[in-house]
Amino acid sequence: MAVALLCVALGLIGVVVPGMPTTVFILMAAWAAARSSPRLSRWLYAHRLFGPVLLNWERGGFVARRVKWIASGTMALSGVIVCLTVASPWGRGGALLSMALVSAWLWCRPEPPA
Repeated sequence: MAVALLCVALGLIGVVVPGMPTTVFILMAAWAAARSSPRLSRWLYAHRLFGPVLLNWERGGFVARRVKWIASGTMALSGVIVCLTVASPWGRGGALLSMALVSAWLWCRPEPPA
């Protein structure tokens, strides 16, 4: 239950903080809640933002195009912030490479059927 609540909190922070992932924390929260709290699990699946993402993932690892665009835009904004604020070339390169790999993986995920 503690893991589920921590992941929900981190996911909620990720909604407003560029560079902080939301979806991965909500997926982990759903996994942990399914094993510890049916009430929290129902809340996550009924949530207007998180529910559709969880259902799409559960039904086949689908990621909606809108979610892909939002994630890509957030990563691009985060990349600009990293380039402007991180002095170390290794730090900048590592962050940008990580975001590029995540973005490539994300765009390879199938979209839900219409």
